[in-house]
Amino acid sequence: MPENKYIIIERGDFGSLFEVLKKKGYTLTGPTVRSNAVVYDDLSSVDDLPIGWTDKQDGGYYRLVRDKHDLLFGYVVGPQSWKKFIYPPRRLLYEAKKAGHRYNPLPMEEIQVTRRALIGVRPCELQALAINDKVLTQGPYADPYYQKQRANLFIVAVNCVRPGGTCFCASMGTGPKAESGYDLVLTEVFDSGKHYFLAEAGSNSGRGLLNDITGRPADESEISQAEQAVAEAVNRMGRKVDTRDLKTVLENNFDHPHWEEITKRCLTCGNCTSVCPTCFCVNVEDTTSLGGETAQRWRRWDSCYNVDFSYIHGGSIRATETSRHRQWVMHKMSYWHDQFGTSGCVGCGRCITWCPVGIDITEEVRKILGGE
Repeated sequence: MPENKYIIIERGDFGSLFEVLKKKGYTLTGPTVRSNAVVYDDLSSVDDLPIGWTDKQDGGYYRLVRDKHDLLFGYVVGPQSWKKFIYPPRRLLYEAKKAGHRYNPLPMEEIQVTRRALIGVRPCELQALAINDKVLTQGPYADPYYQKQRANLFIVAVNCVRPGGTCFCASMGTGPKAESGYDLVLTEVFDSGKHYFLAEAGSNSGRGLLNDITGRPADESEISQAEQAVAEAVNRMGRKVDTRDLKTVLENNFDHPHWEEITKRCLTCGNCTSVCPTCFCVNVEDTTSLGGETAQRWRRWDSCYNVDFSYIHGGSIRATETSRHRQWVMHKMSYWHDQFGTSGCVGCGRCITWCPVGIDITEEVRKILGGE
């Protein structure tokens, strides 16, 4: 294939991308439909993708509906994030076996690394991965499991041309166009019966892949059409948020009365933290077998909405629903800047969609900022 920045992959040739990745030893992981939602799981072929499905999302509302164009990536995002493959919800840290009156530690198996290709990563999710990288791979307390799994990812990103009802990535500067953090990025185009993907490499691995798949150099009209579709998506976001001085304004409104108003509805169920692609908080649990022969230490995802999450000898630091909800919002939008130099929110809108009572973080922030 001639050297070209942009390559066109026709819809009928899209399967070659899967085949080449398989030959390179990658486990293919991407979106598929299960239980009336788009979830992320291992894929065997292109047919496993959510072909012809799109999603309608609003506060506390999610529905899959059929799309007449049979797009491969016509949905936005579902309830899951990619972090579960590199930062699993539950992981064994330590195990010991009883020997007389003592417990002897058992040797831990070496971390098993999976060479995994993530198919269909959205721009907001790329930013979430970048944030997780900063939290979990930098500094003195890096997570070795995350580091090893992350180093073996091949990322196929997909630019957004059809934002969802709760998306606000344009406000957060994380989309709808992928700027970095990918090996290959695709823009799906359907126009006048033509269905193709504009592909661009973002790494040496991505460039090598483009040379192996079935494709052709893109012409100027195809490039322009794809770029225009992404540009138009900026004005089609379902939500917006004003981020100017947001960190400072939130800090200055710690006791704003709206925090109390929000928690008249909040169930402190933790759904927002469960679906958030950047939440990384965990708890550590020690367990023993029924007969006491073995003991284990597990790490599992936890939520700052749980009253015991902030428990220190004598009681919980955040005993009220208001204090726990405020902590989550402030951490995402304000404190994260102090800790990691970036916002902890990427504007994916999952917390709005999957909140049972439809609490909208963009609406909350607007009211605290003094908007109408």
